[in-house]
Amino acid sequence: MSTPASITDPALQTAYTTIRNAYRNGNTKTITVNGQVRQIPYPYPSPTDWRDNWIYLLMTDRFNNDQKPPAGPWNQIYGYRQGGTFNGIAAQLDYLQKLGVGAIWITPVLKNSAPPAWEYNYHGYGIQDFLTIDERFASDGTAATAELELAALIDAAHARDIYVIFDIVINHSARVFDYFLNGTTIVELDNNEAIMNAPPGSEPPIEWLNGLGFPRADWTNNFPPGTSLSPDDAVWPSDLQRADFFRRRGNRLSDNSPTTGNFIEGDFGSFRQLVMEYAANAPDQSALHTSYGQYPVLNIMIQAYWYLIARFDIDGFRIDTVKYVDPDKMEQFANAMREFALSIGKRNFFTFGEIWDNEQTIGNFIGRNSTDGFGIDAALDYPLFYALPGYAKCQIPVESVRQIFENRKKDEAHRLSSHGEAGKYFVSFLDNHDQKMRFHHPATPKEQVLLGLAVLFCLQGIPCIYYGTEQGLQGTVDVNNQPTLNSLESVREALWGKPTAFDSTNEYYKGIQTIAQLRNNETALQYGRIYFRPVSGDGNGFGLSYGIGGILAFSRILAGREIITIANASTTTPFNGFVLADADTNRAMPTYQTVYSNLSPTVSRTMQSLIGKTLYYRDKPPVTANIVALPVDLLPSEVQIFAPSPAMPANTP
Repeated sequence: MSTPASITDPALQTAYTTIRNAYRNGNTKTITVNGQVRQIPYPYPSPTDWRDNWIYLLMTDRFNNDQKPPAGPWNQIYGYRQGGTFNGIAAQLDYLQKLGVGAIWITPVLKNSAPPAWEYNYHGYGIQDFLTIDERFASDGTAATAELELAALIDAAHARDIYVIFDIVINHSARVFDYFLNGTTIVELDNNEAIMNAPPGSEPPIEWLNGLGFPRADWTNNFPPGTSLSPDDAVWPSDLQRADFFRRRGNRLSDNSPTTGNFIEGDFGSFRQLVMEYAANAPDQSALHTSYGQYPVLNIMIQAYWYLIARFDIDGFRIDTVKYVDPDKMEQFANAMREFALSIGKRNFFTFGEIWDNEQTIGNFIGRNSTDGFGIDAALDYPLFYALPGYAKCQIPVESVRQIFENRKKDEAHRLSSHGEAGKYFVSFLDNHDQKMRFHHPATPKEQVLLGLAVLFCLQGIPCIYYGTEQGLQGTVDVNNQPTLNSLESVREALWGKPTAFDSTNEYYKGIQTIAQLRNNETALQYGRIYFRPVSGDGNGFGLSYGIGGILAFSRILAGREIITIANASTTTPFNGFVLADADTNRAMPTYQTVYSNLSPTVSRTMQSLIGKTLYYRDKPPVTANIVALPVDLLPSEVQIFAPSPAMPANTP
């Protein structure tokens, strides 16, 4: 299939029609998996609920190449392309399936600007062509092969019951032009208030870049009629080749100041911000309105990403830099993706955003708090990220984790039928490619890593694991084998260069496999309500734990079945005591057993009825009550997950 150059190219409508007809006709695809033939629906249907899955984030350039080694040292900072490919990902799908992965989130696959001398162009977020797959991810370096191999990867994933999520960008393009100010070409116009706050129409002139990364003095603002551009020049599709479709206000990252609506007006570093809210309302823009509608940039991006869904049958989008986009236009974009997916039988196409901020800002974008329409489905759980890794490492007080969920419960009280529903709105994580060190860095003991992972999988949310966690990656080192923890490249190792890189006997691999299987087996861990539990060291007085190194105890309850997770973040002090449990659910005093521990063998514990015990609260007087509690013994840095013994069925309500 030829690469379209414009959203008016018939190839887009052909792709839409093809997949819609396939859905109406009940088409299937025949895929061979390890010598066995499988028939899969085409288009591939969505999961009933994304909480049924957990997500594995991999960097396309850094995960695997099954034909050659990395271009640079696999575990040292390397700012250029290491050479990961689509075929490399496909070669490890069995490895991912065995780990228990339900979906893979792959970093952007669209064509990036990549002049040979440019460093830091490997990650995929500097998109130069929004309709073309990046040829550098192909086995032979051609765009045609890249399309074929990407399609084959997605089919092979679906044949293994693994969904595929594309990382996408609508806020910005690559550095496709430079500023031309006072006779000087400027790559990054950094926080120039005179430019940023000037009225529309006073933006500095720009010079579009050619395919070698150089600004052209004769390509200023809009191209002269008849200008012939190569596929590597400026920006594509051709519909975006207008200066006024870009903000042209310089880099706003230096002050990160939100404007009305909590989005940020300005470039994302050297990436050029698109004006998603651009409105073609003026009388002299009637032709533009006729071609693209009231919001040209928004509609161009909608068409481009509809094409991506239609062409490759993907299952969801992780949307980059969401808070930099006007929330109203983000909502319209997400609704458009949802509607197109529905038209091809994908009932639950998933959109989740990178909203690196607090709960209030997140609430401006995601569906649970949308003011008009529905918005994106979920957000990366940055509030939890600010707390859980630090708690697991005995650096942050236990109440920091607990308070996140208690606040959400209050916020959702009048929005959801049950606070168990809250988990569908957050993709939770311990680290990712946007941090400067991995959760598991060289100073992190194994037991803390596994404690953090176990708690992550048991809390509300859709867990997401960063590639290499299952192989014990700890970040890059320098030439003297000393840790380098100071840049984004510090957490972006070329995994396949590691000796025994895809070892399914690795202790971290097996730990994640066990925890993930537990979550899959216990539906309470996917859908259950959450209750943070008071604990007691003597069986007499019970209260919530506080402080660094405290006890994090919580239950997930679904349909009368209670799963109890208890973690001891202290690195020196064991905990021997009791955890409060639900008296009604456990009125028969069932036996519980550890279904996971990072340090101890399996044990069984019987619920105990405790009469006349004192419950202590920080905000009200203590009370005396008859309670049910589970006796527990935890080592320092231990996590235990308890479930009712299989022979003891859950009580009915």
